[in-house]
Amino acid sequence: MLVAVTRGVSPTIADCELTHLERTPIDIEVARAHHAAYEATLTELGCRVEQLPAEPDLPDSVFVEDVAVVLEEVAVITRPGAESRRGERSSIERTLEPYRTLAHIRSPGILDGGDVLVAGHDIHIGLTSRSDTSAIDQFRAIVGDHGYRVHGVAVRGCLHLKSAVTAVADDTLVINPERVSADHLGDRRCISVDPAEPDAANVVRVGGTILVAAAYPRTADRISAAGFDVRSVEASELAKAEGALTCCSLIFDAPERNA
Repeated sequence: MLVAVTRGVSPTIADCELTHLERTPIDIEVARAHHAAYEATLTELGCRVEQLPAEPDLPDSVFVEDVAVVLEEVAVITRPGAESRRGERSSIERTLEPYRTLAHIRSPGILDGGDVLVAGHDIHIGLTSRSDTSAIDQFRAIVGDHGYRVHGVAVRGCLHLKSAVTAVADDTLVINPERVSADHLGDRRCISVDPAEPDAANVVRVGGTILVAAAYPRTADRISAAGFDVRSVEASELAKAEGALTCCSLIFDAPERNA
């Protein structure tokens, strides 16, 4: 069983952290409708969606990906780079504890889950304003005994590594080569985003289906042409808060003992 942890859209999302975008008005009801459709799509694809309640005092909290990285063997609770987001961790910890052993990134390290790309047993972590080398060293120590190889990766012109590249299979990536070098990501097939859609590299893999934001049809066509089943989902209102598709869920297999 795939579990997808999500959280309702905060009524204060308009006060979100922004790094690379200008602040524009966010229609809270439209954002909630887009998020609900996203959750419905996850359900249709076989996920059991566990939605946490919205957090009025935590504007960015709908973006649950940044607070944890869930691997088969362990869930790593991050220490988000934006101090305003660190209050999101306690509820995520309680939610993940029945499923995984928990480990934590500690001060002075900072890490956002959006900077963590898992492709097979390679884990690439973006060096950004939200994640640093101290956290990478801690992450490496946490997962090393499980056979993972952890690599720091330089990122240009975007918030997170997964704003630049995501995995559609263990051996295949969707990438914006203007934001990250494929040479740093191992010997994998790369599908480049359409140049007119620079933000299109953030896609979600759910079983054999790839979710692509509706704003990026040309890149969706490229992924489909590469042999993948593609579903389009609307996320434009959440994108105004510098969020993307992967940001809105933590998707993982529930072990049999917890089924």
